[in-house]
Amino acid sequence: MSPRRVSRRRFQQHLALGLTGLAVGARAQAPVSEPPLPGVRAAGTATMRFLGLEIYQARLWLSPGFQAEQYAELPLALELQYQRDFTGAAIAKRSLDEMKRIGDFSPEQGTRWLQQLQALLPDVKRGDRLMGLHQPGVGATFKMDGRAIGSVNDPVFSRLFFGIWLSPATSEPKLRQALLSQASP
Repeated sequence: MSPRRVSRRRFQQHLALGLTGLAVGARAQAPVSEPPLPGVRAAGTATMRFLGLEIYQARLWLSPGFQAEQYAELPLALELQYQRDFTGAAIAKRSLDEMKRIGDFSPEQGTRWLQQLQALLPDVKRGDRLMGLHQPGVGATFKMDGRAIGSVNDPVFSRLFFGIWLSPATSEPKLRQALLSQASP
């Protein structure tokens, strides 16, 4: 495969990974003034760029006592505001592909998670905000522009999903570093 094709594929993958961030868009929304979960505090923001284009920004809230090596041990929230339009199906597929980088899971789990994500994730337009809330031992809840849109009640799913941004195995270590820049135990 030529380097140009690899770059184009990587670009398309990052575009499809819109759920994986917070960007100022045409329908820019006011920043969240209250923490999205009790007891969490803002930890960091990051902008995902690829080939100079802004893809998304991410905003992370963490619980007191958070330790990066054990990112899934405490509640957290990650808000993503899109810079581009994406289908919910593309977001779901790319999320599952990224989760495979973080840890192993069975084909059956992958099929179930993909179906759940496709059912709950809406198509998004530039400026839309999606938020994921991680509850250890329970799973993940998702909100679109502040309203609940669904949950995946599976702690393994939640650990791997939020690992897209927070695991040392992330495909975007600089983004992880920026998100965790203000995370102090």
